[in-house]
Amino acid sequence: MTEPRGPVDSSRVPRFAGPATFARLPRLDEVAGADVAVVGVPFDGGVSYRPGARFGPAAVREASRLLRPYHPGLDVSPFATQQVADAGDIAVNPFDIGEAIETIQDAAGSLQAEGTRLVTIGGDHTIALPLLRAAATRHGPVAVLHFDAHLDTWDTYFGAEHTHGTPFRRAVEEGIVDTSALSHVGTRGPLYGKQDLTEDEKLGFGIVTSADVYRRGADEVADQLRQRIGDRPLYISIDIDCLDPAHAPGTGTPEAGGLTSRELLEILRGLAGCRLIGADVVEVAPAYDHAEITSVAASHVAYDLISLLALQGKRETTDE
Repeated sequence: MTEPRGPVDSSRVPRFAGPATFARLPRLDEVAGADVAVVGVPFDGGVSYRPGARFGPAAVREASRLLRPYHPGLDVSPFATQQVADAGDIAVNPFDIGEAIETIQDAAGSLQAEGTRLVTIGGDHTIALPLLRAAATRHGPVAVLHFDAHLDTWDTYFGAEHTHGTPFRRAVEEGIVDTSALSHVGTRGPLYGKQDLTEDEKLGFGIVTSADVYRRGADEVADQLRQRIGDRPLYISIDIDCLDPAHAPGTGTPEAGGLTSRELLEILRGLAGCRLIGADVVEVAPAYDHAEITSVAASHVAYDLISLLALQGKRETTDE
């Protein structure tokens, strides 16, 4: 096995110099293949309030310059045990949501064709639907762990079936997710009515609110989620607005009373051992950010997801 090519050595090239690939990793076209590809989707045509998430991938890459190669919390060197590369951005039509969804699905499918797992940076949450379609094509219906302030299981918005508030209802309707293993984490804030909750429950989702995390703690919540997920193939979708605006001001639909970045990271680390097959981090809108607070948080979340994939790769090797 060829030794993975890792990030640029920061002791030789200052972190503020050179191209802003994710974590200063090589581009996908600079390596023979990748176990994990970080790919951007600069699309925000599905937002219902503040636009700007199309600039999220670039902001997260810039903030990721400070990431280092060893993760002490998970005791793993994610760039040394697997080849991770930056696949650049999927160029999508900013004026046609339907065409954009098809383009994302096709590109994600192509990137995964050789077994590469994706960590996708958005972009708004509309992109979760085509990513889930691509994942299900390869793995069958997947368990979904959805971190978000909102349910994102609306039926339509202004008559539109595809927005950042509808991807998980569409995913259930299309049969691409395992309805026995669906969970929201971090939800909070006002709703249009109680029917939002009852309809969400009918779709199969369990809910862990941000208040639940506060009262029960990250370890207990992670344990509950692991039990619900079991050994199913798992897709994790993270809307950065699951974090409180104090930790993520740069997002399109902020809600008070959210998770801290520490709580989110600790819950993710508590999922070590789950059969993670892909993930996304979405809704970073840098125009509303301050001192890169949101993009720094998002870059660390993506790093933890890559680290979980490194542990998953170790597990699969051991199982073989």
